[in-house]
Amino acid sequence: MSRRLIAACLLLPLTCLAQAAAPPASDPRLDAIGTAPSAARIQADVRTLVSFGTRHTLSETASETRGIGAARRWVHAQFQQISRDCGGCLEVRYVSDTIAGEKRIPNATEVVNVVAIQRGSSDPNRYVMMSGDIDSRVSDVMNATADAPGANDNASGLAGTLEAARVLSKYKFPASIAYVALSAEEQGLFGGRIVAAQAKKQGWRIEALLNNDMIGNTSGIDGVSDNHTARVFSEGTRATETEAEARARRFTGGELDSPSRNLARYIARMAEHVPNLEVMMVYRLDRFGRGGHHSPFNDAGFPAVRIMETHEHYDRQHQDLRTENGRVYGDTLDGVDFAYAARLTALNAVSLAGLAWAPPPPAQVRIDGAVSADTTLSWTRPPATQAPELAGYRLYWRLTTEPQWTHSRYVGDVTSHTLKNMVIDNHYFGVAAVARDGSESPVVFPGAAGSFGGY
Repeated sequence: MSRRLIAACLLLPLTCLAQAAAPPASDPRLDAIGTAPSAARIQADVRTLVSFGTRHTLSETASETRGIGAARRWVHAQFQQISRDCGGCLEVRYVSDTIAGEKRIPNATEVVNVVAIQRGSSDPNRYVMMSGDIDSRVSDVMNATADAPGANDNASGLAGTLEAARVLSKYKFPASIAYVALSAEEQGLFGGRIVAAQAKKQGWRIEALLNNDMIGNTSGIDGVSDNHTARVFSEGTRATETEAEARARRFTGGELDSPSRNLARYIARMAEHVPNLEVMMVYRLDRFGRGGHHSPFNDAGFPAVRIMETHEHYDRQHQDLRTENGRVYGDTLDGVDFAYAARLTALNAVSLAGLAWAPPPPAQVRIDGAVSADTTLSWTRPPATQAPELAGYRLYWRLTTEPQWTHSRYVGDVTSHTLKNMVIDNHYFGVAAVARDGSESPVVFPGAAGSFGGY
């Protein structure tokens, strides 16, 4: 019996009567993945990315040694090498579009992303994704020629994405995993917009996008040094919510239960597989008044979060390389803690693996129980071809003021279940799909507010 179930039984004994037999609660594969990323390999990749001088979106593209063109070709080659090492398990491609007439891209510029897809065995059109940014900048966002090493922002996130591909390409998954190197983050998030638009056009069922932007700094401008905490930012309500859905949410709840928010809760739980790492969930789309490359995916209706360091140092972000009054500015290699970057990479890797091994999240989750002693949840089961390893479902609940799901009950392979003497008014509820090996999907909150999408 899992710790969550023991807690539920102690607090609510009636919920444990006629308990369905649950799949195993732990998976040793996740513990292995949680220690697999190499700080040395991440350091080598960050060093190479820094060596291109600048990776500004408007920088040189013809040179083999300098500028964003050389950087993206190197990333493409790295993914190809990873694919050769796993017997051709990655489909590596460029995804691009031409942008012009924008404030930060005034002249026609080809914005090129690199995407590597590890195709799923039974549900290949369901995607879980990890991204990092190729581009860098200095103080003047339009300066495309000055050295902009971008060691932490964001060579660290891109190196983590490459390393996650090396680790996870040794395994096979029912769902597809996409490793994405995005461009033009500093010029207006255009790389993310391009990939999200293509994914939507091609009908990808994106279950999660984990955007990694600055995962290597451990000494903050606030004077705090912290190498064991990661922040996960997530939107509270869906960006694509309609007026009718907002009216319904006002009476049923869900402000804190968008699919992105429950993805963040999932990642926080998966941190138990990464030694010496805790997750701080931040209930905000991004840092105050700032943006990141997960938001174009949110804008397209996909669950997406930002994973990053907890204490930033602003002297090392978006700065010309200089020293003023004894104060050193610039995003250089000496500001990156590579062991910490490996730890955050591991957080991504275990989360991607857990998501890709699990069945798809329940669809069309509904809840009933107004003016009743009981609460009933119902949902739709996916086609057997998409979820051949589906074992059943687990119901979750928590007090409305709790940040994390606190109680659960495995109910087996059914499409509805009634929780007796559980008053709907006092708790929030959700449903997760469970595989035979114990892998679980994120929890899905009932209604449009929490929906991860259909099949």
